[in-house]
Amino acid sequence: MKDWVINLTVVLPDGRIIKTRRRPRKTSAGYNLTGLFVGAEGTLGIVTEATLKLAVIPQETKVAVATFPTIRDAAAAAMQVIRSGVPVAAMEIMDDVQMSVINKAGGTNRTWKEVPTLFFKFAGTTAGVQDNIKTTTQIAKRNNGGDIVYAKNDQEAHDLWKARKDSLWSMLSLRREGDEVWSTDVGVPISRLPDIVDLSKKELDDLGLFASILGHIGDGNFHASILYNRKDPAERERVERVVHNMVDRALEMEGTCTGEHGIGLGKKQSLIDELGLDTINVMQTLKRSLDPYWLMNPGKIFDAVNAGNIRDQHEATAASTLERPKNK
Repeated sequence: MKDWVINLTVVLPDGRIIKTRRRPRKTSAGYNLTGLFVGAEGTLGIVTEATLKLAVIPQETKVAVATFPTIRDAAAAAMQVIRSGVPVAAMEIMDDVQMSVINKAGGTNRTWKEVPTLFFKFAGTTAGVQDNIKTTTQIAKRNNGGDIVYAKNDQEAHDLWKARKDSLWSMLSLRREGDEVWSTDVGVPISRLPDIVDLSKKELDDLGLFASILGHIGDGNFHASILYNRKDPAERERVERVVHNMVDRALEMEGTCTGEHGIGLGKKQSLIDELGLDTINVMQTLKRSLDPYWLMNPGKIFDAVNAGNIRDQHEATAASTLERPKNK
């Protein structure tokens, strides 16, 4: 989403209203404040307006679904599709557990093979789409791809893609009483995608819970969703260990602790591990300059450092400014 935001209107903590830039798609005028506020998770101000880029409706859109014997095969195929330069409009992965969940939920009006599956969406000119489908099919076959189903019409395309769209709700429908979903994500360089997906899948399977890998694998980003009982200390500890292992593994591979979900409260230490204290200190400096009272979404991304002292210093500075005689 961040790549489609042109400008923002933001209300700052002190009540000032700013616009981050004007409307042209390309500009090098000043700091990239649009990117700053988009990535700030609400800690620097409140966005009240956003101007977005729009995309031209493509001449043709096709949907395809390919199955694979292992999650590594599926991830390897996804990696090779991206590295080949095929402009895939969307590429999603769902593992065998997720496909089983979809079948059990029964919301897609068809029975799916319960094996790792890639969902592709191709968009563009008719000739371009056909060429991209041909290249992708060849790559899937080279990676042990089995059945590759192509939608014959718009309704069938909708039905095929509905499996991916319904994945979370299908999982939620199978919850035990007291279960919650732990959903997290990481991102790695494309070249390391098969390795991390394979290792993470093995750890998730060993949990003995409804735990699956899914997500927008085309940019090296994938998600893990786990059904667990957070009130069971032992179960929660096992899930936390697997999630932390996945995050640490991504960082070891020069990746990121989160490609989409953000830092929030849960990944503050991982952010320090990823970027280092010097970078965090720069972020905190920006936070203090715009929000000295730590009002906006406090506690998110990083903890307030000496927030009380900052408030006292700010008030003392304001008071001394008021008392200082004006120069004549």
